Amino acid sequence: MKRRDFLKSAALSTGCLALDGLAPKGGPADMPSAAGASNAARVPRRAYGKTGIQLSVIALGGLVVTKVGQEHANRVVAEAVERGVNYFDVAPSYGDGEAETRLGPALEPYRKNAFLACKTLERRREGAAAELKQSLERLRTNHFDLYQLHALADVKKDVDVIFGKGGAMEAFLEAKASGQVRHLGFSAHSVEAALAALDRYDFDSVLFPVNFACFYKGNFGPQIIEKARSKGAACLALKALARQQWPKGDPDRKTYGKCWYQPLADPREADLGLRFTLSQPVTAAVPPGEESLFLLALDIAMKFKPITPDEEKNLRSLADALNPIFPAA
Repeated sequence: MKRRDFLKSAALSTGCLALDGLAPKGGPADMPSAAGASNAARVPRRAYGKTGIQLSVIALGGLVVTKVGQEHANRVVAEAVERGVNYFDVAPSYGDGEAETRLGPALEPYRKNAFLACKTLERRREGAAAELKQSLERLRTNHFDLYQLHALADVKKDVDVIFGKGGAMEAFLEAKASGQVRHLGFSAHSVEAALAALDRYDFDSVLFPVNFACFYKGNFGPQIIEKARSKGAACLALKALARQQWPKGDPDRKTYGKCWYQPLADPREADLGLRFTLSQPVTAAVPPGEESLFLLALDIAMKFKPITPDEEKNLRSLADALNPIFPAA
């Protein structure tokens, strides 16, 4: 069946496609465990920390449904659900709010069985509380399964402010106490900031780059994995399909307009890169915002096998020739 026909049939399907294994044992009634409604091949799932929740190893990032119409966004989400995706990650900064306004209606039929993660760039209590309220409204939900401090980069400007008096962490704890959010986490592109945040609070998860080139050429990432594991936090991966910084004048930059870096678009390289990431102690990976790369990631994950020593040698050789997206730690 052609993908276009598949998407059409998925969108027209009646009823909610139930997703199995999301709810923890003894969890709330609005996160039930149910048998899947389809016999189609499904993305594998892994434990989200010690919560008892099982997440698809590939998440749908909100950028995928930006710069498209609502009907197209609905079809993309329908196919993702059909293929076993139950982890959705979004932020109000994606597409200046478009990711939330598109994902909300598209995910609404499946929300009961989805793990929905959102973020905020706000560092102060009032701003974070206001943005949380706005995101809940846009996404048509009364709670987030995971709410995250977005893009921690500097200890003084981000971490110290967030955990200081009147900082965003106050809003996060209030939201958790009220039931507006169920789990707390953060995303980071800085080793120093990530380690500092993990020292300040027992977060449920950390979302950060787990990328072969950054690992091999810059030792960027292993420290965070080790620290998260020691703190009992689940590891969620970014940038698995990042190749390197965009080479000057690369014509493919227009093709992948949602990527600020050169992606692993070659299927063989993408297979190795994503399998490297999923071979680390991570729960799931969030692919780039390009729909084609998200679908490629799903295809790779469907037949996931751990990376072999020979394949690791090939990746090390490739990394030596690249300009990683993050500097050495």
